[in-house]
Amino acid sequence: MPGVLPVLNRAAYELGIRAALALHCEIAPFTKFDRKNYFYPDLPKAYQISQFDIPLSRQGWLDVDVAGRALRVRIHRAHLEEDAGKLLHPELREGGDPADDGGGGGGVRAGRAGYSLVDFNRSGVPLLEIVTEPDMRTPEEAYEYLTALKRVLQYSGVSDCDMEKGSLRCDANVSVRPRGSETLGTRTETKNLNSFKFLAKALAHEAARQIKVLEAGGRVVQETRLWDPIAGETRPMRSKEEAHDYRYFPEPDLVPFVITPAEVERIRAALPEMPAERCARFVEQLGLPPKDAEVLTTDRGLAEYFESCVALENAPRAIANWLLGDVRKEMNERHLDIESLPVRPERLVELVRLVEGAQITRLVGKDVLTEMVVSGKDAAAIVREKGLLQIADAASLGPIVDKVLGANAKAVTDYRAGKKAALSSLVGQVMKETRGKANAPLVTRLLQEKLGG
Repeated sequence: MPGVLPVLNRAAYELGIRAALALHCEIAPFTKFDRKNYFYPDLPKAYQISQFDIPLSRQGWLDVDVAGRALRVRIHRAHLEEDAGKLLHPELREGGDPADDGGGGGGVRAGRAGYSLVDFNRSGVPLLEIVTEPDMRTPEEAYEYLTALKRVLQYSGVSDCDMEKGSLRCDANVSVRPRGSETLGTRTETKNLNSFKFLAKALAHEAARQIKVLEAGGRVVQETRLWDPIAGETRPMRSKEEAHDYRYFPEPDLVPFVITPAEVERIRAALPEMPAERCARFVEQLGLPPKDAEVLTTDRGLAEYFESCVALENAPRAIANWLLGDVRKEMNERHLDIESLPVRPERLVELVRLVEGAQITRLVGKDVLTEMVVSGKDAAAIVREKGLLQIADAASLGPIVDKVLGANAKAVTDYRAGKKAALSSLVGQVMKETRGKANAPLVTRLLQEKLGG
């Protein structure tokens, strides 16, 4: 509001330090804020409160896995600033109606609307800007870096990183240089990257564009460019400023800030285990396959749900199989996340015990899980109500096996002629007759005995 003086949000300050510590950054014991002057419609007061020469933190790193290859991306700095407004550049859709393209988003291209809009709702909201060193060489590396960064920020409780809500945004600097050269070329900055998929496409396009310009004898101009996802290309937005263009000077309405080593350690102690360390522990201590451990630790809520289950039942592989298979399928189909899943850890463990203890088959277990999600009942109650206990004695299965053999003469003939795949068909028929309740290994043995081998 006009005339209102700025005040540092203490929670934002501590979250900034939390993020910096999660990225292994050095925390500045003394920091200040600066005015960054520029004249864009999204900042009507004509300056932004940011940090220039003494940022909150410096010199961190984040290890990234790129197709099995380790890449360490160095963090140059992470500093606090205030967010600006959001510029919206409408297009005219077919029929002449203006459509918000979010600065180059979707819609049928039919000409400019002739005006722009400014949304000031996020102006002044605390923002943490994380700047990397030029350690990424391909769009794939940038994609994996952002994926890993998002995971760390979510794990540490700094942000929900919801790109649709603007909680996480990315501006990407791109430069090219001749093979073997140590000197970085002139860079451009690409904005309007509101998804990791667009980021990879924009980087590939911009690198190819710069190479084409240089090979034609031209010169790359330092500028800010916008990604146009409709045309699949970057477009010039404005010339790129240097630090002196912003005419930085200390923010006179905010005093400098000091944080003690004890305060830093208090914040560090509150950090949870980071995804890379948790993934390694799942592999080394719980014996999970690396890929399963990686998927489980992608989401902090999912990883904690898994650990809650394992604390109740020491069957990490079986629990992981359920979570990554049928449970995830149920969540995807019903648009649920792990926090809103009606089946809490103790109930999933009960289902796992029923299957692992051979009281119900895995096939029946899948149906029981669906009923648990829909009705909220526990597994044992559903099994009792529907009579789903596994049939695991030869006396009960014998007559059913005889019936199937009598009704499937061709499969019997095929099996005796050496077509072993026919046995699977017969097992399937028995499972169908018993509504999935038959013990499959016992069915297989009984069939083999009756078929003579």
